Amino acid sequence: MRLTWVQPEDLLAHELVQAAAEGTDVRAQARRWQEAGGSLEPAVSGASGVPADDATRAVARALMDELDALEAPPHPDEPDGWDEILALLPDAPALAAPGEDLAARIEAAWTGRAVGCLLGKPVEKIPRAGIEEIARATGTWPVTGYFTARGLPDDVAARWPWNRRSAPTSLAENIDGMPEDDDLNYPLLALTLLEQHGEGLTTDDVAKAWLDNLPAGRVFTAERVAYRNLLAGHDAPRTAIHQNPFREWIGALIRTDVYGWTRPGDLRGAARLAWVDARLSHTRNGVYGAMWAAALGSAALVAGSVTEALDAASAVVPPGSRLAEAIALGRRAGREAPDDAAALDLLHEAYGHLHWVHVLNNAAVVACALERGRGDLTASIGLAVMAGWDTDSAGATVGGVVGAVGGPAVIEDRWSAPLRGVVATSLPGPSEHRLSDLAARTLALASRIAS
Repeated sequence: MRLTWVQPEDLLAHELVQAAAEGTDVRAQARRWQEAGGSLEPAVSGASGVPADDATRAVARALMDELDALEAPPHPDEPDGWDEILALLPDAPALAAPGEDLAARIEAAWTGRAVGCLLGKPVEKIPRAGIEEIARATGTWPVTGYFTARGLPDDVAARWPWNRRSAPTSLAENIDGMPEDDDLNYPLLALTLLEQHGEGLTTDDVAKAWLDNLPAGRVFTAERVAYRNLLAGHDAPRTAIHQNPFREWIGALIRTDVYGWTRPGDLRGAARLAWVDARLSHTRNGVYGAMWAAALGSAALVAGSVTEALDAASAVVPPGSRLAEAIALGRRAGREAPDDAAALDLLHEAYGHLHWVHVLNNAAVVACALERGRGDLTASIGLAVMAGWDTDSAGATVGGVVGAVGGPAVIEDRWSAPLRGVVATSLPGPSEHRLSDLAARTLALASRIAS
């Protein structure tokens, strides 16, 4: 067995990209890696394809140690500390108090998150062109329903294979409840963490919860490296930076909706809890992505429109950061592009060089899909998935926001009925949770915090 996302020869090309993005001069290390036979092309999946012989691995390990010892230049617009972040933020907008429909909106947020995730699961890792070819071949383009293998020509199936782990449970003909997914495991864990620790939640509490509850094989990229770093005895925030080239990827963004759902209208409170969680595995824009997702969840439960939620959530993102730029581009593309294809073209032109699970490209997609979808669930999650990056994660975040803003009325039975009202999980305890129970627990936390 060869574990992915942790071997030095797999991490090195990604670290060279990440360190350079932070302003570190890594040309000498890149040259030595090439001289040793290594590739500068980062792997799309977990393994780089570089031969894992002892000599190559030793060079990669030495270079990773060397890069780990380098200090990234400070970036005044992108700090990591909470107080430093707070000092950069504009005043939070005044939002309405939660209404009598809060319970229904919370349940719709959970349902929308599950629906959006499920839509994107079978095509995760398939690029934009492949998703379009599959959908056209099965008569579902633009994407307006769950993917199906029915009627898919053999040559298209061979050219664009479904996600191996997800297809058996997430194609339309196979769906029987919401299958297990990390995009739902993390919100479930966040819910439990808040029930146990409330406002006193610490990053160490999150770390212990990971070790106690998350199977190591079901965490990926930055989370897998941070998990390894915990077992090696590192404390946060060192867990986020020690040989962790994925520190500005999307992993933290997918973990934090619940922090917003339990703080309706309290953008800063939601963002602070997200920061506490995210700093275990991420830095800079990876952390801001988590804060933004939490603020979106918080604003969506009290906002009158998706646009209002987007406007409000931007108040927790450092305005000079690369994430703020990505969100602004996504929203502009969503508003101004003549059609969906043109909107996605703009995003791919700007961020097509990034890995498919980076935070910047996916945040731009989330912003674009929400802006362009204008509260329509089908249009919003469809566009998020058609973008072809982290399809299930982007779909989940978008679906949660649309559900929270519009409530149950925006979720048609054709989307929700296949879920049977349940979410499967690999966390300890019941193998399934009822969405209604999760919503009730979330509402109880929101009520407790409000009082």
